[in-house]
Order: sequence, then C-alpha cells, then structure tokens
Amino acid sequence: MCVSRAVLPLILRAMRYLDYAATTPVLPEVTDAMVAVLTGDFGNPSSVHAYGRAAREIVEDARDRVASAVGASPAEIVFTAGGTEADNLAIKGATRKLRGNGNHVITTAFEHHAVLDTVEWLGHDEFETTVLPVGPDGLVDPAAVAAAVRPSTILVSIMAVNNEIGTAQPLAEIARAVKGANPSTLVHTDAVQMLGNLPVNVHELGLDFAAFSAHKFGGPKGVGFLFARSHAPVEALLHGGGHEGGLRSGTLNVPGLAGLGVAAEIAAKEVDHKIERVGGLRTRLWQGIEDSIERVRLNGHPTERVPGTLNVSFEGADGETLLLLFDAAGIACSAGSACQSGAIDPSHVLLAIGVPREIAKGSVRFSLGRESTDEDVDAVLEVLPGIVESARRVG
Repeated sequence: MCVSRAVLPLILRAMRYLDYAATTPVLPEVTDAMVAVLTGDFGNPSSVHAYGRAAREIVEDARDRVASAVGASPAEIVFTAGGTEADNLAIKGATRKLRGNGNHVITTAFEHHAVLDTVEWLGHDEFETTVLPVGPDGLVDPAAVAAAVRPSTILVSIMAVNNEIGTAQPLAEIARAVKGANPSTLVHTDAVQMLGNLPVNVHELGLDFAAFSAHKFGGPKGVGFLFARSHAPVEALLHGGGHEGGLRSGTLNVPGLAGLGVAAEIAAKEVDHKIERVGGLRTRLWQGIEDSIERVRLNGHPTERVPGTLNVSFEGADGETLLLLFDAAGIACSAGSACQSGAIDPSHVLLAIGVPREIAKGSVRFSLGRESTDEDVDAVLEVLPGIVESARRVG
C-alpha cells in the first residue's frame, strides 16, 4: 500500500514505537547541535583558515565526548560512517596488518552480518576462520573461546550485545581468556547495541577494538566510530586524504559528528536510570505476555541482557503475519525473521541458540527505549491475544 508523504506523519504519530533496537529517535539536543553546524559552522575541518578551525573544534569536541562515554582516550577514536564500517575497519584492517603473524580468526554463529559476512570474506582470502556455537541462552563460554585460540589466531570478534535477543556477553571474561591463551591475539566487539544500554569502559573490558553507531543511542544515521586501542595494529580500508590519523580518508561529516558527540554523552549519563526504568517496562511486558498467551518462549538469557530488548517466539504463528497485524494495530516492532528473495527464513540468531526452525519463524522482537512508557506496554498487551490468535489461524 502506498501512503502519501502528507498522511504518513499522522499515522506515525498515532503509533506505538517498540523498535528501538533497530533505530532510535534523534534526541532534541542532538538536533539542536546538528542544526547549529548546518546553518553556521560549514567549514571543512581540514582547512587551515578560520572556518576550517571552527569546524575542527567541533570535530575534536565530539571526539572528546565520545571517548569519555566509552572510557577511551580521544586519540583512540576513529570516526566512521556507522557500525558496519567500524566492524570492517577493525576486522579487515587488523588481519591485513598482521597477515604475516598468523591467519586465523574466531567469531560466533550469532553475530551481526557486519561481522559474519566480513569474516566469511576473509575465508576467501586465505584466512582460516572458526565460527563458535553459542549456548541456548545466547551466552558465549569464555573457556570455549580460549580453547579455540591457536598460536596463529590474529583476532577474536564477539559481539557485546546481540541485536535480536538482547543477551549481553561477559566481555571482560572473554577478553581475559583470549589473552591468557595467546597474549598477541586481538579482541574486537560489535558494541552497537551496548552504549546507552549498559555502562561501557573499553579498557576495563580489555578490548582492542569496539564498533559503535550513533543512531542506536539517539544520534543521527550514517555516523559511528571505532575504538582502536592505542598502538593496536590496523590498516586503513579507505585511502585518500589521510584523515583520522590515516585510518579513514574522507571529508568528515561535521554536523553528524556534532550530533554523535552529544548523543554519546547523554547515553552514558543516563544509562543507570535507563537500566532501571526501561528494564522494568520490559519485565512487565514479558510477564503480561506470559500470563496471557500459551505456548510462548523467551529467547535469550533471562537476566544477562540489555534493559529494553525482548524477543519472544509464539508457537504456531508466523512472524511476518504477526508483524503485519501489529503494524495494523498501531504498534511498530520487528519480526524474528528476515525476508530474502521473497522467502521468509528464520533468524540465524535464533537457530544458533537452538530454537527449532518452525518456532523461530514465529518470533517477534519488542525493543523499548528512552521515550517508552507504561502506555506502550499496555497497548501491546491489549491487542496481543487477538493478534496471536489470528496469526495462529493463518499459520
């Protein structure tokens, strides 16, 4: 159905948004910071004149804010166009740089495709790859990771928080286990779902690389950053003007970076309050689902998780049907399956944690965030029984 651009804003304002894990609304403070740059400080931060120096100050202020938010030093922050680029820079850049030291990379079966596809690409380039299984609760066993490390292992990449089920990994334990098995092995994490949902200190976690994306914590789309530990070996993927210490050539997105810096600062400041408030909403939503619907399954660890993400399988229902019915009822959420070439396939994440294929097809991810309310939870619980009943009849 085609909806006119004039009508669509009215529809959106009437909907309940429960898809914060996909993207978050841009914070008003972020918008203000970006507009100030767009309408005033338009200089190129590489220029030496006053316009350029003003733009450079904005860039470096954003770098300071971001570094503080994740426990890094400003010199360890490399700005990118988002989490996918940051993941690629870390994985490809480190393995290229260290090719002569080894050829083995480890990851897990339920990573984001920004990591899985990149590691698979390395496998076509004379690298050996190990894809570790994960437990039924979505946790990675640090001992299993250590056991997979070889003398030739260059890099281990394990995501901080799974984007579909919300399980948070014991990163510090994993990093210690990896370094204990081979001190020269680098540890990378896709931390896109972490900032704003959990406290972050990349050095305390023992990380060498961590990827972040602004639109996951109230910032604009198309902007992100890579934490690259001081002196961590990494080679540039983009060549040109030698920006970002030679690691990422290209004129910087100054308005986007201004917004990124503000968003990161707010996310870090509010995280403890968010864990308590949003975690309470998620718990109430799950209890309401469990009390009102039979044959349901919570996917992911019940406690080791971010506050807002809730992935539920409704046995006997189809995920796409559920998603469409929720959308028609004015609720925006995500199905636990992906549409590829016209075929509905179960989520690779759910299959990796052992959810049977037919049950995995009937999964929905509800994700709550900064602006979520009790009324949003009530709205879902009110329409849920009828939606699940209808989807099961169709399924």
